[in-house]
Amino acid sequence: MTPPKPEPRADRVSLWAYLRLFRRDILSAQPARLYRAWMAEFRTPFFRSYLCNDPALIRRVLDERPGDFPKSDRVTEGLRPLLGRSVFVTNGEEWLHQRRIIDPSFEGGRLREAFPAIWAAAEAAVARMQEGEQEVELAASHAAADVIFRTLFSIPIEDQVAQGVFHEFRAYQRSAPILNLAAFLPVPRWFPRLHRAATLRSAKVIRGLITGLTNNRAAAIAAGTAPADLATKIMTTPDPMTGAPFGTAEMVDQVAIFFLAGHETSASALGWALYLLATHPEAQEKVAAEAAGLTPVFGTVAGLRFTRDVFREALRLYPPVPMLVRENRVEEDFRGRKVRPGAQVVISPWHLHRHERIWTNPDGFDPDRWATQEGREASRHGYLPFSSGARVCPGAGFAMLEGTLLLAHLVRAFRFEAVEGCVPVPVAHLTVRAKDGIWLKVSRR
Repeated sequence: MTPPKPEPRADRVSLWAYLRLFRRDILSAQPARLYRAWMAEFRTPFFRSYLCNDPALIRRVLDERPGDFPKSDRVTEGLRPLLGRSVFVTNGEEWLHQRRIIDPSFEGGRLREAFPAIWAAAEAAVARMQEGEQEVELAASHAAADVIFRTLFSIPIEDQVAQGVFHEFRAYQRSAPILNLAAFLPVPRWFPRLHRAATLRSAKVIRGLITGLTNNRAAAIAAGTAPADLATKIMTTPDPMTGAPFGTAEMVDQVAIFFLAGHETSASALGWALYLLATHPEAQEKVAAEAAGLTPVFGTVAGLRFTRDVFREALRLYPPVPMLVRENRVEEDFRGRKVRPGAQVVISPWHLHRHERIWTNPDGFDPDRWATQEGREASRHGYLPFSSGARVCPGAGFAMLEGTLLLAHLVRAFRFEAVEGCVPVPVAHLTVRAKDGIWLKVSRR
C-alpha cells in the first residue's frame, strides 16, 4: 500500500489562487513537477522565490555559505508571538551567541543522561494508551510533550503547569497560520503583523507558564537544589566568548522553541510511523519482535536497528518541517539563472525526500532501503529531516533516540491496524500533520 500524500495542484494557476492554496496547505499548493525538478522559480509582484532540489545548490546554501543565506524573516514573523528571539528565528551574532550556550547540552554523552527520562515517558505512554479506535496523533503529542518536560524540567506531563502548556499549545496550533501576512507582502518592520487574537492569547499564556518554570528553576539553581537536567545545564552555561549566560527572557524564548521543535516534530513523526506500521503489518511484527528484547539500559537502543530505520523512513515520507526558507544576501547564479539579493530560497525536504531522480520508489514505505548502499547514497543527497550545516538541529540525535524508543515501546505492547475508510491526508500546519488526525484500531498484544 502506497502511503498517502497530497494531490498536487495543476501546473498553472493565477497568483491569487496560488496564495489561497498556499495559506490553506503549502503541500497541495505545489505543482507535481517539483517532484522531478532540480529548481523552480516563483514570481510575485514583490519578490522572487527559488525552490532548490539540486543537491549542489542545497550544499551551497546550508553547508558551504550559510552566512550568505540567513533565515528568512518572511517565514519566522508568524512565529514571533510564541518564539520571541529564540534560536529558531535569529541570525548572525545573536544566533551564534545562542548556539554557543545551547550546543554543549546536546553533545555526545547527553543522550545517555537523557535515556532514563525518555524511558519513563515511553512507559507512561504505554500506560495511557487505550484499546479500540484511537486518534494516535494526540497520543503521540502527549508522549512527546512528556519527554520534553521530563528531560528539560524533570517533571512529567501530569504536572499541572506541564498540562497547561500542552493544552494551550494545541490551541495555538489550531489558531496560528503557517505563514503571516509578511510572508507575501513587503510589510515594513513598524507595521502591525495582524496576528489572530487567539494566536496572541495562546502565545501569551504559554510564555507566562514557561516564565514561571524558568523563574522557579533560577531560584533552585541559586539555592543549590536544582536537578541536573537540560534546563539547569543550559541556564548555568555561559557563552564561552562573552561569559554571559541566558537571562530569564532569553531562556523563555529558548524553552518555547525546544517545546515547539522537540515536541511538535517528534509527535508528527511518531504519529506517521504508527500509521505506516498499521498499513504494513509485516514491518510492524518485525518491530515488535525486535522490541521484545528491550531493557532499561542505554545499550538496548543498539538492538533497535530496524525500528530506527522505520522511524527514519517515517521522517523521509513525512518530514515534520516540510520547507526551509532562506534569503540570499549577494547576487547568485543558480543553474545558469541570476538570483538577485533579497530573493527567497526554498529548500523543501517534502519534495527532496520524494524526489524521483534521487530515490528508488520515492513514495513507497521501505525501511529496508536504509540498510542498502543505494539507500545510504540517496540519503546523502536527498534527506534533510533536521536541516544541515551550521543550522542543523542540535537535538537531532535526541529526536532519533526518542522516536525509536517510543515506537518500540508502543508496538511491543499494542497492535495497530488501519481503520477502514480513515486514510489520513497530510497537510502542513506548524509541522506535517494529518488533516483530521490519524485514526487506528489499537489492541493489546
